[in-house]
Order: sequence, then C-alpha cells, then structure tokens
Amino acid sequence: MTVHIENLDDGIRLLTLTGSMASQSFSRASLPVIADAINEAIGDSNIKGLVITGEGRFFSAGADINAFQASIEANEAPQLIRDLTNILHPLIIKMRQSPTITVAAVNGAAAGGGLGLALACDARIASPKAKFAAAYASMGLSPDGGTTWLLPRLVGEQVARKFFLQNEIWTAREAHDLGAIDVLVSDEGALLETAIGLAKHWSQWGSHTKEATKHLLHVHADHDFETHLKHEQTLIEAAGITQEFKDGVQSFLKKK
Repeated sequence: MTVHIENLDDGIRLLTLTGSMASQSFSRASLPVIADAINEAIGDSNIKGLVITGEGRFFSAGADINAFQASIEANEAPQLIRDLTNILHPLIIKMRQSPTITVAAVNGAAAGGGLGLALACDARIASPKAKFAAAYASMGLSPDGGTTWLLPRLVGEQVARKFFLQNEIWTAREAHDLGAIDVLVSDEGALLETAIGLAKHWSQWGSHTKEATKHLLHVHADHDFETHLKHEQTLIEAAGITQEFKDGVQSFLKKK
C-alpha cells in the first residue's frame, strides 16, 4: 500500500494515505513515504493547495504498535522514536511555514502523530465518521507531533489538558464544537468536495500573502504587541514590491 497522488484543477493536489499508510502511518516504512509526498507537494511552486485524506476507517492512525513492541524487545525504543520524530517534526514545521495551503480531510481516526498531522494543516474538514485521539497516555508515552502546541491554540489550554490527561476520544461533532475542526460535513460523500473547495479558495491569494499571514499567526503568541506590529510592518513592506500587490491594486481599481 502507498500514497495515492492526484493533481486537480487550480493547482490543488489530493494526497490519499491508503492501506497501512493510513492505519500505521508512523513506521520506518510508511512515514518517509508520507513525508516525501507532502514535502514534494509543498516544494512544487505549481501546487498551491494540498488536501490530505485517508482511506476507510483511518485518516492517519499513528504508530505501528507491533514495531514498538519489537523495539522494546530489541532495547531500541528511544532510537525508533527518535528516527520517527526526526522525520515528522521537520515536516510539520515546513507545513506551517509554507505558502502552500494544506487541508486535512479527516475521514476516520486521527490519532497520535496522525493527530499532529491533521492539526498542522491550515484547516480541517471532517466527516461524521472522524475520530480524534491522542492515545499517548495509554501507552505510557508523552505527546509528540506538535499536538501540545497546536491543539491548545485551537481549543484552549484547559480543554487540551483534559483531552490529553483523560485520554479522551473526540467524535467529529465534539471536535467541531470545541474548535478543533473547521467544517463538519453532513455526510461522507461531501468530505473531499468541501475540502478541495476550501483549498482552492484559500490558495487563490499571492504566495507572499499566504506565507506572511501564516507566519504572523504562527508567532503572534511569542511577541508582545509592539514587537508584533513591527514584524507586521516589515512583512507588509516586503509585500509592497511583489507582482501580486501590483496586480491586486490594478484589479481593485478596475472593479471600483
């Protein structure tokens, strides 16, 4: 089983995790393939938006537990975890920094590192069959995949604390009502259509606009207000020399 890639209209790429790529995404075999597919998409200037989805019951269900057991028996569990996070964590950073719009079309279970993959996207669309779990506590692990940084920014710190420490599993409705999901579609058939439509709409803007906006939202919590205003000033000044800015002004004047 592998990652299915389909190029759609308007610079949108659909990436589908199939088989073990969805059910056991974070293994030494699967994770490099997934990361290469995402990195290739966000590194391609012709791809403006990337929709990531899974297959069947799984969006991305996290680690291969059998591999964990084998690593325990071989006394190499820390090395396995290091190898996986050395791939996943740089990938998530690239997704957050890239001007490419990423949308998770969550069709089923998003757990562990798979939850981190969904949270790292710019938006999340879910079908009624979607489920969200951390699952770290039940295996004696602490969270990874950026989940403890990303989730509190969507749902608040205490809601996230409860999610992790009570080892909760959220339904699609619960995740939507709490703010972890942007759109909950009424039926599974509308999932990809909605996700692709959102990716097209958000990816229509200029590259600088998307990259700078994502960056400013990413760092705002680390800045005091005065510092953030200076940061905004630097980036909007840089936008003033882009072709997108020149074209945008002309388009606005023509409409006026």
